[in-house]
Amino acid sequence: MKIKNIITLVCCGVFMLTFSAWCFFGPKAEYSDSERRVLAKFPELSWEQISSGAFANDFEEYATDRFPMRDAWRSLKAYARLGIFMQADNNDIFVSDGHISKLEYPIKYEMLDHAAEVLSSVAKRYAEGEVYFAMIPDKNKVLAKLSIDYEAVEAYMAQKMDLAEVIHIGDMLSAEDYYYTDTHWRQEKIVDVAERLGEAMGTDVRTEYEQKTLDTPFYGVYAGQSALRTKPEQIRYLTNDTIRSLTVEGAEVYDMNKAQGKDPYEMFLSGNQPIIRMVNPNCPDGERLILIRDSFGSSIAPLLIEGFSEITLVDLRYIRSNMLTQYVDFEGAKVLFLYSTLLLNNSLALK
Repeated sequence: MKIKNIITLVCCGVFMLTFSAWCFFGPKAEYSDSERRVLAKFPELSWEQISSGAFANDFEEYATDRFPMRDAWRSLKAYARLGIFMQADNNDIFVSDGHISKLEYPIKYEMLDHAAEVLSSVAKRYAEGEVYFAMIPDKNKVLAKLSIDYEAVEAYMAQKMDLAEVIHIGDMLSAEDYYYTDTHWRQEKIVDVAERLGEAMGTDVRTEYEQKTLDTPFYGVYAGQSALRTKPEQIRYLTNDTIRSLTVEGAEVYDMNKAQGKDPYEMFLSGNQPIIRMVNPNCPDGERLILIRDSFGSSIAPLLIEGFSEITLVDLRYIRSNMLTQYVDFEGAKVLFLYSTLLLNNSLALK
């Protein structure tokens, strides 16, 4: 028994020393491709940090991020929780009908208030034409057993943004309109949504499209966050003569360099950009639209351009609202606020 205990103690010691050495002296990645985030760095070592407890907290985060074979352990934990222990989620990530998603609960009214305050201030200060608001429910609306009340969120935002006419689009969206491993909607599935938005804004955006398929396999943001093995998806995009003729400032309609990057969805209008201006030479006498949006707007904007002479896209996560008149001409333009519930319920990024 004594020999057995010694062997056990030695094996545990060797294991801990080996993994500690691997953690401290092994290769150190700065970025997690699977999670699409920067990994924690070694915390600053100072008496102030130690005495306040900040060093211990930051070191724990650092050690967790730099643990050897971290992705393998993450996968093991995910499969154990979801497959063996039959838990509903793993770190708020769940799987339903082949879709991977993240729980968004409960409604954060302070976040909705902040979003409404920022967007309403833009409408009051700058808008000269009609103002519209449309909310994009995330796919939890049809997947999650525990999800926020999307109708309540939309009604609350409509009340707070009393300057805007609400365009309802949630009833047009189903789980199949979203990627299985990502937050975003599929462009080829939202032509009807674009048509409703156009009709509500008094213009006709109906047209024919050619559908093309991106060669690059697509693994959405939830593929890495879930730590599960997932099948690659395909990104399909729509084009026609009007889209091919567009003049675009600040981006490309379909950016094939971004399509080969870490997040191929960024091919739509070159990903997150503060301001993008699309000019439609086939509709020189049409109205102008200011589309104030999050990343969902990148894939639907090309489907709206048929009915406008130009569309200016504004992302208030990357430019402050009090600077807009320096870069955006609101004179006579219609304004559409198009936001997902994911951003509205976590709106601190809006400036």
